[in-house]
Amino acid sequence: MEDQASAFIGLILRRTGFFNEFQVSQILSADRSDGSSIVDVVVRFGIVREDDFLKKIGEILGFPYVEAGSNRPKDEALTKLPARAVYQYNVLPYTFEKGTLTVVASDPFNIGMTDGLRLAAGCPVRLALCTKEEIDKAVKKYYGVGADAIENMIEDGRYAVDEDLSAISKIDVNEMGAEASIVRFVNQIIAEADRQGATDIHVEPMEDELRIRYRIDGMLHKVDVPPQLNKLKAAIISRIKVMANLDIAEKRLPMDGRIGVRLNNDDIDIRVSTMPTAYGESISLRLLQKAGNFVKLQDLGFNDHDYEQVVKLINRPNGIFLVTGPTGSGKSTSLYAFLHEINKMQVRILTAEDPIEYEMPGINQVLVRQDIGLTFARALRAFLRQDPDIIMVGEIRDGETAEIAINASLTGHMVFSTLHTNDAAGAFARLIDMGAEPFLVASAVAGVMAQRLVRRLCPACKREVPLDMKWYDLDEPPLSQKVWVPTGCESCTNTGYKGRRGLFELLVVTEEIESQIVARKSATEIREVALKQGMKRLREDGWAKVFKGITSVEEVMRVTEENG
Repeated sequence: MEDQASAFIGLILRRTGFFNEFQVSQILSADRSDGSSIVDVVVRFGIVREDDFLKKIGEILGFPYVEAGSNRPKDEALTKLPARAVYQYNVLPYTFEKGTLTVVASDPFNIGMTDGLRLAAGCPVRLALCTKEEIDKAVKKYYGVGADAIENMIEDGRYAVDEDLSAISKIDVNEMGAEASIVRFVNQIIAEADRQGATDIHVEPMEDELRIRYRIDGMLHKVDVPPQLNKLKAAIISRIKVMANLDIAEKRLPMDGRIGVRLNNDDIDIRVSTMPTAYGESISLRLLQKAGNFVKLQDLGFNDHDYEQVVKLINRPNGIFLVTGPTGSGKSTSLYAFLHEINKMQVRILTAEDPIEYEMPGINQVLVRQDIGLTFARALRAFLRQDPDIIMVGEIRDGETAEIAINASLTGHMVFSTLHTNDAAGAFARLIDMGAEPFLVASAVAGVMAQRLVRRLCPACKREVPLDMKWYDLDEPPLSQKVWVPTGCESCTNTGYKGRRGLFELLVVTEEIESQIVARKSATEIREVALKQGMKRLREDGWAKVFKGITSVEEVMRVTEENG
């Protein structure tokens, strides 16, 4: 039987006209012990694209080719197959007409698939073809992420015997921990978040649903999940708490934990935070790559002038360089880029972080732990006895940390840190408010960089439109009379954006600005002096990136203030 199947597949491969005899024999003899299909092997060989190959196979075997991602399947068809069968064969029920179910598949050579689908659907089945990736996206869209796991759980009486949440919450956790369906569903949610490049996962119990959202490129996106998920929310939340080593019996207090997972050969550290709400515990998961591909300094998005100034600042022998901005504005990414640039064998670098977001070889990284008294201030004080050249403090939160950082810079160390202020000029007032002396702040701080993150326009679908000057506050006319706007395509999940880029406002401390700080001048007055000396506002940097086609007007307006 196996020889007959190989002979049949070989005949079809030859009839496509894509392969010579040697290539046909290579495809047929390829190792498929990992469960890959003949189509997978053909794609790996790189001789022909998957969609072109499937279209040709369809012509030969009489199977139509459809765009699964572009055309919505019929609701009647979607109900014909259980999610378990859909995920097992990686197919999508498409239409149901005259008693026959048309199913979109990516592997026309799977001999047992049609029989299995016919038994599961209880009716005749006809095949149509589409690429594996398109089918996978469509299945997640119409069935929801983890639908097969949810279906198994609902069929298991322990997980959904009724609507009573108190009954559902009394699941034996040891038994639940070993249950493959619960484990698989949570793993699928985390894996899908990583695949989409999400930084956060929010699991939020509502009155009539368990809402799951991913934060991608700084914006929240709802995840398509099966509607039955609400019945299982207590079990799923308990499973996440078990993974994070949290007390599942405690539902009244906020808790913090960690999960370590490995995805696609990358170690990911997940920070878990729970919060009791009206309808159950809301859980937030922050995904942190343990060893990431660091963004290089030249890739942060500086203009030429600011890039030169930043290089000078980070290579100083002493002083403080502050990065300011709200949570999620990319401050840590910039600090890591600085450290990556100056990380050399001759330099000793110590960092105090909460948490350690990326592990960087060659640098001594310390995790701040408030619960045992290892604060930023205490770590910083200990650093000074460790013969460092460069110190990075995750955040200056209080007067004690500010004082030690200033003393460290004045005694010959370069210090990097972050502050929560709206703009660069506001950093000095913030330090003084913490109790630092103005003349020490003026002497210690070498520069301050405010930043924001804007979403980058998707290069595959952005389009040009005429310039409308009503949006812009420019000192001189722009070089271009066109800007770009988002459209949305398959590549960017129809958002029009893909990735992010920084906007920067760099204030270098000069003698004139030092005198302003010592005189306790306001942030507005210091800003005016800096602007006269050539500082570009955040919004000005944003407009420059708009005219280069990097981002859109709406993005710059969204993240910058009127005067910034």
